[in-house]
Order: sequence, then structure tokens, then C-alpha cells
Amino acid sequence: MLGSLAVLVAALLALHSAVPNAVGNLGSLLETFLPWLGLPAVALLALASLRRSPAAIVAAIVPALVWAVMFGAWVFPRTSPPGTSTLTVLQHNVADDNATPATTANTLARAGADLIALQELTPQTLPVYEAALTPEHPHRLFVGTIGLWSRYPITHSRPLDIKPKDITADWNRGLRATVQTPTGDIAAYVAHLPSVRIRPQDGFGTAWRDESATALGAEIAGEKLARIVLMGDLNGTVHDRGLSPLTSRLTPALDGFAFTWPAAFPLARIDHIMTRDAPATSTWTLPSTGSDHLPTAARLDLKK
Repeated sequence: MLGSLAVLVAALLALHSAVPNAVGNLGSLLETFLPWLGLPAVALLALASLRRSPAAIVAAIVPALVWAVMFGAWVFPRTSPPGTSTLTVLQHNVADDNATPATTANTLARAGADLIALQELTPQTLPVYEAALTPEHPHRLFVGTIGLWSRYPITHSRPLDIKPKDITADWNRGLRATVQTPTGDIAAYVAHLPSVRIRPQDGFGTAWRDESATALGAEIAGEKLARIVLMGDLNGTVHDRGLSPLTSRLTPALDGFAFTWPAAFPLARIDHIMTRDAPATSTWTLPSTGSDHLPTAARLDLKK
């Protein structure tokens, strides 16, 4: 029994992309929480040790080894100090029902980021973030409920049409801008993809999120600048095949687990920083700000 369970856990880890989405998007649901398969792997190893069965122990080691290969590097994240060619970027869904926006804004202002991307801004809270962030980030851009604050000049900005076709309400959640850093221009993208839901009738509902990700991926595919940074609440993890239009074109900042949601007990990293030709040298999360998401930040190397 233990051997069979060990083989199952190892297979789910190594072959997660083979789990079909045909029924309730089970594949994407598994991929959302894939790192947590480390818990049953450890439990199986502990049970096998208690039974003192060499065969069971060998079988239980297999999923533990698979997990270590996939996620072991996340256990010991790297750290790198800011340098002359470093760009520090910060991504945060501030939550439109945040009861303490001033606290959130002040926390973000003290983070030392060069670029700050926010989602779920409202007409009532925008002045609060403006007051806290603009002194050190005078260049800013807003589209719908998202915004970008920059220490450096912003040019050639435009909204992105990433709205799913079935959404008829006013919905603007994407922007693109050129940021003129001291080491050259970088294309900055900010996005907030549609939420996903688990419902008894249709399982893991990701259709709108996937459609929006495809549209955003097409925009990025056409980007002329070599350097790109995408900051956003993408409502999916990097292993989720629904984000493949993005992860196939950009490199996610994956240093450490850095789970961002829900803030009270983070289970998944759904807030992301992804790049092209601007590798992340370290990634981390900030403490809770009053939002249901944690802020995530990364240092990017712009030496090339």
C-alpha cells in the first residue's frame, strides 16, 4: 500500500502535465498546489521508517527525491545586494476592500523598489497611494484598476486589451510602458488576470483567466524591446498550464517559495514577476499589508 501511494505521489509530481484538464480542470488544480505534494512525500517516508520495511523505505524515497529535484532549490533562496545595474521591482494586489490602505501604501513606499505595480486600485484609495508613492516615484501610469509607479521616466505607454470576450462590463486590467532606466530601456507590463473559482458544477474554473493569459502572451510575443518585466496578479502558479502563454516567453522569478495568497496563510504564488533578458537575482515577499495578498519583489540584473 505504501509503495503504491509513493508511486502515485511521484507520478503526480513528475508527470503533472499529463493529468488532463478535460474533467473539471483537474490538471490545473493539481499544478496550482504542486509544491504541497512534498507533505505526503514526507509522511510516506515517515510511515515507511516506522514500519522498518526496507522496500517501503526505498519506495517512499522516490517521491521525496522527485520533489527535491523540482523544488529543492526553492528551500534555500539566494540573496543579492542592490548593485549599480540592479532594478528592484515590486508587485502587489492591494485589495479593493483593504481597510488600511494608508498602512499598505507606506509599507510599499519603504520597500526601496524602483518600480511598483499595483492592482485593485479604486477611486477612493488611489489618492492614498499617490500621496505615499509619488515623492520617490514621480513617474506613474494608471489604467482601470491597475497602476505603475516608477523612479525613472515612463514613455510610450498604452493599455492592453486582455479582456475575455464574454466580459461585457468595463474591464481594464493591462498596461505596457517603456521605462528609461540608467542602464537602458525596459518594457514594463502590468496585468491583473481574471480570478479562478472552484465550483461543484464545473470544477476549477479557469476559462477567463486562460483566455486573458493568451491575449497577454500575444502582446508580449510582439514586444520589440529586448528587456521585459511583467508584474501582475496572474491568478495562477508557474506550473499551471493555463499560464503557459506567459511562462513559455518569460522567465519567472522563482527564488524561494514566496507564496503570496492568501496573506493569512499563503498557499500559492499567484502574484508574479517574470522577465526577459533581465534575470532575477533574488525574490522575496514582504509582510502582510492589510491586503489578502502579500507583496512580492525581485532584483533584476540589467548588466547585459
